Amino acid sequence: MEIKLRFCFFYVFYFCSFVTKTNLKIMYTEILRIIEGGLAKDSSKVYSYAKLLADKMNKDGEDKLSKMILKLIEKKEPANAVTMDMLLTAPVDNDSRMSIVDVELPSKEELNIVLEPFLQNKIHDFIKAVKHQNKLIGFGIDTSNTLLLYGNPGCGKTTVARYISEQTGLPLVIARFDAIVSSLLGNTGKNIRKIFDFANDKPCILFLDEFDAIAKARDDQHELGELKRVINSLLQNIDIFSKNNILIAATNHPELLDKAIWRRFNHVIEIGMPKENEVLNLINKFTDSFKNDFIDDKKKYEKLVKLFEGKSPSDIKTIINNAKTQAVIHGNGILTYDELLFEIFEFNNHGVVSFDKMIEFLNDNGISQTAIADKMNVSLRQVRNYLNKQS
Repeated sequence: MEIKLRFCFFYVFYFCSFVTKTNLKIMYTEILRIIEGGLAKDSSKVYSYAKLLADKMNKDGEDKLSKMILKLIEKKEPANAVTMDMLLTAPVDNDSRMSIVDVELPSKEELNIVLEPFLQNKIHDFIKAVKHQNKLIGFGIDTSNTLLLYGNPGCGKTTVARYISEQTGLPLVIARFDAIVSSLLGNTGKNIRKIFDFANDKPCILFLDEFDAIAKARDDQHELGELKRVINSLLQNIDIFSKNNILIAATNHPELLDKAIWRRFNHVIEIGMPKENEVLNLINKFTDSFKNDFIDDKKKYEKLVKLFEGKSPSDIKTIINNAKTQAVIHGNGILTYDELLFEIFEFNNHGVVSFDKMIEFLNDNGISQTAIADKMNVSLRQVRNYLNKQS
């Protein structure tokens, strides 16, 4: 092992003698990480950052040197070794023995996020900053790749994190806060440190979902002193980690976050409820490749957009998927406007179906009395009698 690592050191300095001063500045983060891995006798870290260095050299036109690095390391580590190492060495809580992180590979299929153009531009700017971090360092720009996402549940914060993972090609290390907050409070701070150390050892994105679980304001009178010390530990870890790594945090409750937390993130994006155009795009996305009777009917389509307004992308997906299921198991595989209205009503009423209110809702949104009677398995006379009473 020591002989292999010595060779790694030799080749690092050998390659450095060939590259220009400007290119060396651009690559210095990877070189430092390779040296760190060598000193720690961590072959996986040496391999992963050497591979990253080779990729960047290839993009910068140093294809000859890139091939030399790849040739050197290709026999030293099997395919997917970094991923396997991440899965096998994932940290656990000492008390419960639960894993405190989940590791997700970048999606092989291109993710399609539906957000308003302004938000999409901000996310793409963050991705560009990640991809050009070494270039920014070369220009002497002191920056950190930290992103805080906040907004209502189901609006796509986790999807955005996965999209960034897919766009950068970096695995997502997701902190599991259900396991981080240990029954032994003293272990919570240790768990946080374990997570940051684990993510620091390899090219990845550390994703802190439900961030408010451990980042609450330190002036919260309901919190114990130990939890306040946990927040101090969290802040220190973020400061150290964010200098050379990628950190994304997400919360549904931004009002609970400690004031000092906000200053740790140089990119902050609110992921809000979808607006009319986004609702329209979401309907198209979730009904794509599924036969339906409303896309070409302007009146029905506009009604659906109005009925879906105020719902999160997750809610819209759930309603449409439920309607698709009904179309397959009870119908002919065609997603109908009528079925979507039934699912919208049930969703709005949390599954509690009122016979009278359902008839009224369907009638108000253009469903024929015959179709209402057929769907609700009642006589046409019952439907007419109820509607006549209302009028």
